[in-house]
Amino acid sequence: MVLVTALLALAVLAGWRLIAQVEGDRGIAPFANTGDFEVGGIKVNTTGKNAIEARENGWKEAQRKAWEVLYERTHAGEKAPVLPESQLQSMISAVVIEREEIGPRRYIATLGVIFDRARTGEIFGTTNSLTRSAPQLVVPIVYQGGVGQLYEMRTPWQRAWAEYRNANSPIDYVRPYGGGGESLLLTAGQMGRRSRSWWRVILDEFGAANVVFPVARLERQWPGGPVKGTFTARYGADNTYLASFTMTAKTEEALPAMLAQAVNKLDSIYAQALASGKLSADKTLDIEEGVIDPELLAALTAAANDGAAPAPVARETSAATPAPAQTATPAGISIAVQIATPDPASFDAALRALNSVPGVTGTTTSSLAIGGTSVMQVGYSGDIAALAGSLRARGWQVTQGTDALRISR
Repeated sequence: MVLVTALLALAVLAGWRLIAQVEGDRGIAPFANTGDFEVGGIKVNTTGKNAIEARENGWKEAQRKAWEVLYERTHAGEKAPVLPESQLQSMISAVVIEREEIGPRRYIATLGVIFDRARTGEIFGTTNSLTRSAPQLVVPIVYQGGVGQLYEMRTPWQRAWAEYRNANSPIDYVRPYGGGGESLLLTAGQMGRRSRSWWRVILDEFGAANVVFPVARLERQWPGGPVKGTFTARYGADNTYLASFTMTAKTEEALPAMLAQAVNKLDSIYAQALASGKLSADKTLDIEEGVIDPELLAALTAAANDGAAPAPVARETSAATPAPAQTATPAGISIAVQIATPDPASFDAALRALNSVPGVTGTTTSSLAIGGTSVMQVGYSGDIAALAGSLRARGWQVTQGTDALRISR
């Protein structure tokens, strides 16, 4: 009775620990991309007869300044034409309040202005013809106090990327929410992982073609004092370095603004890498199954037939002696293989073992469960017993079922 009680207590404790791994304040929903033009960081300092008028004057001034910035940005520094206030108002879809201070007759704020792309494009004489990259999974890692963090808890670096509007960027960012199981699947340690098999599964899960690692290292000089940030742009399964830079926020309150500027600068670095061909698709991360070239398959078959043993000479048989029955060549079948995967290395080892078996035509991951049992669908030209025997010969423990195998080391 005491033993049963102890086992029940351990089971409850284990379940609590498993739930606790995904509990807490995690996950920040990324802002939706509307495709409109956005200009942020517009500072205004206006007055009026009252607080409402001062604020209206501030918004009008921000809209004029934002129009000038947008036009110069999209026309190689050319000065923006002066537009009537009514026309300017019709082009603006929203005003974003980044920071504001409202007094009885004074308004001080930092604002962002979003311009409707269709109406603004009529003045520009252009349409939305931005060429974007293949989807890139964003893994924003931050180091604070010497500890790397991703989605274990909400961080200001994660929030900066979640709030970044990348409609005007040539990079198609895939930004995970970071809550629930995503916080277990994506960790700061993923940046050092080189397994192509692992990254194929991860990228397939998020519908991405490659991965980028914007890394922030924050150093606080003293509590409430300056915050120095070192930002590095990396990408790909090989964690390839692109560029790095440093910025400093004078106070903790100025940290979000610094991080927002850093995101914009990192986006520029990734855009330059895309233009130079560095951020092109990695063929080793292609999630599609390879198909054998028919000509190559025919050549291999011919070579195998040339090296085959000569056919035996036919002998006459009496009518009473029945001819031996011909055995049909087994057709290709699909076999479900359950794999004990306590760690990523065990998954890679099983994948290599399956692909090394003669007759295996393809492998597809149906379910990946690191720390549990993963499932793969294996195409095999033979019967299930032959596949089980080949795996046993390679040192695997195999349990054979009707249409499935379970393997482990």
